[in-house]
Amino acid sequence: CNVGDEGGFAPNVVECDEALDILMQAIEKSGHKAKVKIGTDVAASEFYLGDQKKYDLYWKDKEKKGKSLMTSEELAKYYKSWVEKYPMVSIEDPFDQDDWDAYRLFTGDIGEGVQVVGDDLLVTNPKRIAKAMEGDQPACNALLLKVNQIGSITEAI
Repeated sequence: CNVGDEGGFAPNVVECDEALDILMQAIEKSGHKAKVKIGTDVAASEFYLGDQKKYDLYWKDKEKKGKSLMTSEELAKYYKSWVEKYPMVSIEDPFDQDDWDAYRLFTGDIGEGVQVVGDDLLVTNPKRIAKAMEGDQPACNALLLKVNQIGSITEAI
């Protein structure tokens, strides 16, 4: 195993599904399958290629980097397959922080049963939160309130 981006345990896996399968095996072996649900912070802005408007899931793999890019629509379908296969209840930052259309379509598609968290999208900024709520379909259905992102409690409210 190795250490993940923010210091957590990270098994040596290549595919996201492989990591989720390992997690499910651990949950099942622990005897808590009926009680445990999964949430993930994708942090998609990290692997978004703005000039191409595509996502590179293999951005850290020297051999695969740039060879299997996904559009927002393809990435949304990929996430939806997770929701269908695993007890996924929350997906944070599924798209780039400025991919508003992708957020809106995705939240409209799976937002009834899954929390779509806009952390990097909203950054506890009232103007971005208002933009997320514009129109018929909100860009997300959950906010991660971090006072330190905006500066003060007053600014966050």
